[in-house]
Amino acid sequence: MNKEYERFINQQSELPYYKNIVDFLDQEIKNNKTIYPSKENRFNAFELTPFENVKVVIFGQDPYHSVRQADGLAFSTKESKTPKSLANIFKELKSEYHDITLSNNDLTPWVQQGVLLMNTSLSVEEGKPNSHAKIGWNIFIHNFIQFLNKEKEFLIFVLWGNNAKKLEEIICDKFAILKSSHPSPFSANKGFFGNNHFKKINEILTERNLKNIDWNLKSKETH
Repeated sequence: MNKEYERFINQQSELPYYKNIVDFLDQEIKNNKTIYPSKENRFNAFELTPFENVKVVIFGQDPYHSVRQADGLAFSTKESKTPKSLANIFKELKSEYHDITLSNNDLTPWVQQGVLLMNTSLSVEEGKPNSHAKIGWNIFIHNFIQFLNKEKEFLIFVLWGNNAKKLEEIICDKFAILKSSHPSPFSANKGFFGNNHFKKINEILTERNLKNIDWNLKSKETH
């Protein structure tokens, strides 16, 4: 993990709210509750996205709540079966880039290009979406955005869904913001489809003379 992320997490770990999150999650596990993602994958977004490369931050709601799906990156999964939200993301991508290859559900290639895939909650109980929305992750995310406000010169924030949209008020004016409904089957037809966010991201990057994101996801064999 980059030293910048480590510095931020170490600062948070000294605060009461963060200790409450850790205590809550530990107790839930002791009570035989299944929590996703696994503890070792909880901060994968930080582990896998080099801080100096971050130029896009995509926020969803919370991790996948079904068996083996959540991998610590918002919307990504190592499973071969495509979750419904990710299927809708792919549908939107194909409408924007007709020749795109999307043969893999692992979004790590985006992360490696500087796309930080975050959720407004970093944990969830199995089968219970939004179940950890009020355990303190909102404070963690609020503080992380304040950290980015100070540390980064420019970012594109992509806010999908009502939980993510609430973050707009704390994002610094120097950053670009794109927002729409969540790609979930319950809300994708309310503004996610047709938002053209993937093309808009690259248009903004081009305007800033920054390298575009290659949204292709090729099979492991072709890497």
